[in-house]
Amino acid sequence: MPSIHSSALVETKTIGSGTTIWAFVHILPDVTVGSNCNICDFCFIESGVSIGNNVTLKSGIYLWKGVVIEDNVFLGPNVVFTNDLRPRSKQYDTELASTLIGYGASLGANSTILAGVKIGRFAMTGIGSVVTRSVPAYALVYGNPARQHGWVDERGEKMIPVEPKLWRSRNGDLYTETVDGLQLQL
Repeated sequence: MPSIHSSALVETKTIGSGTTIWAFVHILPDVTVGSNCNICDFCFIESGVSIGNNVTLKSGIYLWKGVVIEDNVFLGPNVVFTNDLRPRSKQYDTELASTLIGYGASLGANSTILAGVKIGRFAMTGIGSVVTRSVPAYALVYGNPARQHGWVDERGEKMIPVEPKLWRSRNGDLYTETVDGLQLQL
């Protein structure tokens, strides 16, 4: 059973067990929220958004139609999403872009995410990043515009280069570079 603060306005019926929704949150109908999520104060979630399990949304985040958040994602305070690449007031016939935040990704506080990008599995954005293009799995990006500054493992620690296109985490796991980012060697 979810825990919903008395000041929250929750219009969806699809919320997983163990999810906590804090004060002054507004969730519209047709939103899916998974289990064991934590949605902090002053968040707004528009119809058509999908949130996986074990997701944390810190305060001040607005999720717009077309945003998909996979399991185990962390969104820092005031992360900004967009869904319309050419917004104009009172024009509703535009096609909205879809944005995917991959499994285990972490977005730093005040990151801005351009509509239509994909943030790969376990990728990480630094505080205040302006993400204008897709981010590969395990990539560490920051800046304005965000650029890649290395690779991180599942715990968010920087990877160590072993040889070209081969990286090692601090616990000894090896990862190979692919066109989509890093892939754990089994």
